[in-house]
Amino acid sequence: MDFNKSIKPSVFLFILGFVGIVSIVPFIPNLLALQSAPLPLSVEMIQVVSVLQSSALLVFMVGLGSVFSKKVGLSSPVIFALAHSENALKELKPLIMPAIIGGIVGGVFLLALLGTFSGYLPAEFLSAGEKLMPPWYTKLLYGGITEELLIRWGLMSFFVWGTYRLTQKSGSDIRSYNYIFAILVSSLIFGLGHLPVAFALSPEITAPLVAYIILGNASFGFIAGYLYWKRGLECAIGAHMVAHLTMIVGANFA
Repeated sequence: MDFNKSIKPSVFLFILGFVGIVSIVPFIPNLLALQSAPLPLSVEMIQVVSVLQSSALLVFMVGLGSVFSKKVGLSSPVIFALAHSENALKELKPLIMPAIIGGIVGGVFLLALLGTFSGYLPAEFLSAGEKLMPPWYTKLLYGGITEELLIRWGLMSFFVWGTYRLTQKSGSDIRSYNYIFAILVSSLIFGLGHLPVAFALSPEITAPLVAYIILGNASFGFIAGYLYWKRGLECAIGAHMVAHLTMIVGANFA
């Protein structure tokens, strides 16, 4: 029996996302150090609970994307080729250059954004951010893969379908504004989702801090969302990874 054909694309996607979740586990004690109150559980149990909760969310989002991506013409071409024992390299090659370009542009923009906002951000936030920077492999695996599965594959696919059903007749061609709206909304949700961590890092909540967190995290979503729409999920994943690498290199030079 062909092993690949026995595995659904959604299983491949979950495994990739789960690797990202596991990459966070060694970093959890650093985040818990922010807590001044006694921990309700041991660090080890909190790590286990975190993995279980994140995995449940990943299962939901992978399922959501697997259902609604098909309905709106979005895809994960490389994973689908692997799952059906087709030529995955053929699907990957056209995605490499757009991912590199999109990632570099996004990474440079985020570095420029940090440079613009840094003078207006609380010193405690900047200091805590440097001390609690996730390791490079977590940025690549969780940021690059898991976040794209949650935000693009899951949320964006659903929002495209939802907007389409609300604004167009069933069976009609899906118009571009449905994708653009979904890119904007999913990116904004992603940006808002980073506020709790930012607030935990800073005792002072300021308007520039809120604007930086939302804009900084949402802005790359526009690039990743466009690449997912036009090229496929793997292109968005690759661009997200390249953006992190660009920021790591840029930060070291700075």
